[in-house]
Amino acid sequence: MKRIFIAFAVEDIRSRDLLVGQAKNDNSPFEFVDMSVKTPWETDWESKCRTKIRGCDGVIALISKNTPLATGQLFEIKTAEEEKIPVMLMYSSNDRPTLPYPLNSRLINVWSWTNIKSFLSKL
Repeated sequence: MKRIFIAFAVEDIRSRDLLVGQAKNDNSPFEFVDMSVKTPWETDWESKCRTKIRGCDGVIALISKNTPLATGQLFEIKTAEEEKIPVMLMYSSNDRPTLPYPLNSRLINVWSWTNIKSFLSKL
């Protein structure tokens, strides 16, 4: 089973919970171990976050209108890329969110079981 770090804006915790719930659904074509940070670290969070991301097979970043100002989430995405951990950006609305540079030119996948399964199968 793949170890997946879920990067999300704190305002989008329900979306993270939904993704984790989907993976546990009996009809789901995918499964993974959720390695996201459940509670904020008080000290040395960037170093702890980098270590946790390094131990994962991939990162799913839940992109929303909150992402452009979510400095922690943006750090997590950047860190995964620096550590050469595969990252899939994913959103769940009809409107593609506008992201800050350098993410503004990246593909943002629509949230679907097919897209998640495809990403996980490539890890």
